[in-house]
Amino acid sequence: MRSVVDYSLARRATLQAVARGQVPLSDVCDAHPYLLRAAKFHGEPTNEPCPVCRKELLTRVSYTYGDALGEYNGRIKATRELEEMEHEIHEFRVYVVEVCQGCAWNHLALTFVLGHGRAPQRSGGRRRTRADQLTADG
Repeated sequence: MRSVVDYSLARRATLQAVARGQVPLSDVCDAHPYLLRAAKFHGEPTNEPCPVCRKELLTRVSYTYGDALGEYNGRIKATRELEEMEHEIHEFRVYVVEVCQGCAWNHLALTFVLGHGRAPQRSGGRRRTRADQLTADG
């Protein structure tokens, strides 16, 4: 992992603002239905209770983004899949979101970059132009 950004300080500040009544619960417990569905079917459960409702355990959802992912950009991946992808793909970014399926709390927990770091291989070398073909034909 490189370029790690941990959002725990922002999380703490948000929770403190909720506790002081400066931010309504409706502003922090507003997970999109697609995120809740992703957490239910593709998320990874944690042993950490929700910091808002304290009734449910949080679920983590990891989204992947990067030019090298092509049509798979923006997909949800499990931790084991990320480990496999790290050896196959040059570089991609992972966004980890924590979600409570009970009260709809959601917060970006962490972002980081994965990948083997080697430049992608170009296939076939230099592309021949029409001028190259005319020169070669004489």
